[in-house]
Amino acid sequence: MPRPLSRTKVELFLQCPRCFWLDAVAGVRQPPGYPFNLNSAVDHLLKNEFDRYRGGAEVPPRLAREGLSYVPAAHPELQQWRHNFTGVRVEHGPTGLTLFGAIDDLWVDHGGTHYVVDYKATSKKDEVNLDADWQDGYRRQVEFYQWLLRGRRGLNVSDRAWFVYANGIRGEAPFDDVLRFRTRVIPYDGDAGWVEPTLRDVADCLASGSAPQADPECAFCEYVARASALA
Repeated sequence: MPRPLSRTKVELFLQCPRCFWLDAVAGVRQPPGYPFNLNSAVDHLLKNEFDRYRGGAEVPPRLAREGLSYVPAAHPELQQWRHNFTGVRVEHGPTGLTLFGAIDDLWVDHGGTHYVVDYKATSKKDEVNLDADWQDGYRRQVEFYQWLLRGRRGLNVSDRAWFVYANGIRGEAPFDDVLRFRTRVIPYDGDAGWVEPTLRDVADCLASGSAPQADPECAFCEYVARASALA
């Protein structure tokens, strides 16, 4: 039985099946990225902001300003679902895989419909949006969370997800140890139809006795190939 697979491992498979196989089967991982401590701090602050209204009927001011009437969901498993090493966990019967992913937040409307929420932070001159090709992973992220939650936890989960996207302002104002942000609440209508066929492909890859062919578009595969040629 393969060990539980996180959402990020499924995303790795989509980016490069060979790198996924080397990680999950051979234990050879890509070099880790740099920690995004400022992004993590914004994530923590946004959770604190919405947690103040969790369990009540008052709409958080940030949502009220957008004309939204959601309240932060007070599900008894929410803290587990937010934890990186537990998350929302699902046993996938057709493949025998255990999948999990840690959500940032969950909102609910007056009718009991739940909405997956993801926090993002950056600093750029232009207005933040979800239009870039490199943000495909962001979109798949919330779709995977919708798949995890929908039906498998008895929740009515909307196709609509929300990104709370904070953009650090690089203005001329004095720093004074205060980092200012302009934050957008951005809707996204997801389609998790890709998840089931992808999981079947993941299971086939894990069962393979050898690594898939190198992906010519994968920077890590290219690095290994060039390093091997020089050895």
